[in-house]
Amino acid sequence: MVSGKQSRTALADINVTPLVDVMLVLLIIFMITAPMLQQGMDVELPVASGKPQPSAEDELILTVTKTGVIYLNQTAYSLTDLRPKLQAIYRDRPDQRLLLRADAAVAYGTVVEVMDVVKQAGIVQLGMITQPETVEP
Repeated sequence: MVSGKQSRTALADINVTPLVDVMLVLLIIFMITAPMLQQGMDVELPVASGKPQPSAEDELILTVTKTGVIYLNQTAYSLTDLRPKLQAIYRDRPDQRLLLRADAAVAYGTVVEVMDVVKQAGIVQLGMITQPETVEP
């Protein structure tokens, strides 16, 4: 024995019970919320009664005219030229959304082809621009 001094040892055991409790709670939360996170395609009807969402000034708008011409903001593109252009733009900003505005007279197949090109370009946030519903007095 050491005279007058007691040897002290550090307690090296970590109490893992709180860690296990937190991990089990997180596991249960993720198991419940995972089915709700299924991604789908956001589609709105041509006329909507919802409030318009504020838009950022640097958002890109893809427009399909009545004649089937495709514009990215103010520049016209063909379907074959659109995909590389979108890939180049969204390479630097992958989480920005693209807004699609199509004339009501455009064939459904044309809009689907444009949406397919957008998805092939790797853009996951595609919104639709609709005409607000008019309320008649």
